[in-house]
Amino acid sequence: MAEDKKETDKQYQEEFFKKIISMLPSNVEVVKLEFEGPDIVMYIKNVKDVYENDYLIRNIATTIKKKIIIRSDPNSLLDPEKAREIIEKLIPADAGISNIRFIPEFSEVYIDAMKPGLVIGKEGNTLKAIILQTSWLPKVLRTPTIASNVIPSLRQMYFTESNFRKKFLLGVGKSINKVITKSEWLKATALGGFQEVGRSSLLLETPHSKIIIDCGLSPEPSVKGIDANSNSNENRAFPYLDSANISINDIDAVVLTHAHMDHIGFTPYLFKYGYEGPVYCTPPTKDLAALLLNDYIKLVQKNGGTLLYDEKDVRKMLMHTITREYNEVTNITNEIKLTYHNAGHILGSATIHLHIGEGMYNLVHTGDMKYGFTRLFDPTVTKYPRIDTLFIESTYGASNSNTPNRHDAETELINTIRNTIKNNGKVLIPLFAVGRSQEIMFVLESFFGNDINKLDAPIYLDGMILEASAIHTAYPEYLKENITNRILSNRSPFESEIFEVVKGEREQIYEKGPAVILASGGMMNGGASVDYFKNLSEDEKNTLIFVGYNSSNSLGRRLQNGLSEVALSDDDGHLMSLKVKMGIKTVEGFSGHSDRKQLLNFIQDLKPRPKDIFTMHGEEQSCENLARSINHIFHINSRAPMNLDSIRLK
Repeated sequence: MAEDKKETDKQYQEEFFKKIISMLPSNVEVVKLEFEGPDIVMYIKNVKDVYENDYLIRNIATTIKKKIIIRSDPNSLLDPEKAREIIEKLIPADAGISNIRFIPEFSEVYIDAMKPGLVIGKEGNTLKAIILQTSWLPKVLRTPTIASNVIPSLRQMYFTESNFRKKFLLGVGKSINKVITKSEWLKATALGGFQEVGRSSLLLETPHSKIIIDCGLSPEPSVKGIDANSNSNENRAFPYLDSANISINDIDAVVLTHAHMDHIGFTPYLFKYGYEGPVYCTPPTKDLAALLLNDYIKLVQKNGGTLLYDEKDVRKMLMHTITREYNEVTNITNEIKLTYHNAGHILGSATIHLHIGEGMYNLVHTGDMKYGFTRLFDPTVTKYPRIDTLFIESTYGASNSNTPNRHDAETELINTIRNTIKNNGKVLIPLFAVGRSQEIMFVLESFFGNDINKLDAPIYLDGMILEASAIHTAYPEYLKENITNRILSNRSPFESEIFEVVKGEREQIYEKGPAVILASGGMMNGGASVDYFKNLSEDEKNTLIFVGYNSSNSLGRRLQNGLSEVALSDDDGHLMSLKVKMGIKTVEGFSGHSDRKQLLNFIQDLKPRPKDIFTMHGEEQSCENLARSINHIFHINSRAPMNLDSIRLK
């Protein structure tokens, strides 16, 4: 039976290729056609025959509803050294080329440049000239304007492992492109992040496909590195994968919404225990995931915990990652199409639209979303082709969770900083390295980045903030247009002269006068913010300002709730007792999550309206309250599932 199915799939693939060839002019000599991941790759004897007809491939792709990549026959590629000479002559010197790498496995040449627009040329003419004169397919990558460790190492890894990547993508391509069998049902199972914040994970199943949306860790217990195989109650840190009645090898794909640890942190664990399938995300999410996952490993080691996975598992995950841009429709199984849309939460964050079957069902999963003003991102997308069911985040879904006007929030933040500095104190702002850090940096740069309002104190950056900001400068197109333009014109707000990067010992900061310290470790469960807190907490002149969400058991939440004394480990691992005398201030309005009003406005503006709505990613009261309100206001069937609930959607 299995052999018959394999033969049927093979025939299906051959017929598919014949259909494509039949749409090509007779002068186009196709050497080979391949399914490479979700794409179709066509190797051509003479690429000039194709690239002189701009509409040819576009029309074929529209007809077959798949992305087509045109590459030269490997035998026709110009010698890399000769090709390099031509490329360097074609590209203007001020493009700022930092690297040129040839990858024969893909007939591609990767060009890293500070100004990709000059590499592309007007209407893509320079790229076309490179193709026609060298036969190599150019791929242009933006060099970050801030020095980065993550981006160069990732790009080098993909270059070094190109042979593995080729084999992997060919395998994914064959698994996706099979005869479509009509599914009779669709089921969703809540594996984590339902009526709680953390370990977000949702399993979607049909009789023929199994995909996981997000695979995260909870923020508190997970930093200790608890053994995921233990029976400890601390297993609340991990998704309920072992309760889903599937093996890891049954999973067809993992789809990530964005690069926060409560959405990606458990994914490498799948690879440690045998998962070999694809992980889908946007390009910035891949880079940010590399940063955060490796930092998590260092954090667990520093705390003396047991690692869930190590660097080689993270590396394996990254090698199995397939990136997709917003609005790019992609088959992730033979019956499920994925499309990412802007979520407005952090760099590269996405809502997910899934088209299942031939019109059988359509589902939208918001991940974390912001349907309101931020300085960095446009609001969440509200228009989709069709929605039967919506899974919506509910972090601030409770009835009392409307945040202040953004202008008032910024004014309160600036006044708190000025007053603390005036009183000769230091301001500590704990931040998530990705998202809130860049948002707050932009706010401070806007207020203090001129001589009139200049702050009479240094503003320090510590932890992963600088590396995360570097990744932002590599993807300016994901930011608001005004920031994109600033980065492209070398005026990045993340490189303002008002910021000082902490490179040496922190003692000198403690000994100096007033200062503002932006430190990674937003919930204060670890990271640079905790080290600063240990040294600043007992001085009443200092102020700790929270500008983002703190989960229920985090140190940040306990401090917000009035904790007056705390026990923390010193540098030698011994417990030390600290009196909390510094001022504790929470300034609402900077969160990357939508507040209650914004969530309801999102549903009001959503087109089309879904038939069913399920709330997630919020504490119990937030999820249940939002579900009741949606039902009452919009008369849409809405409820707040619990972890381990299974819902038949179709």
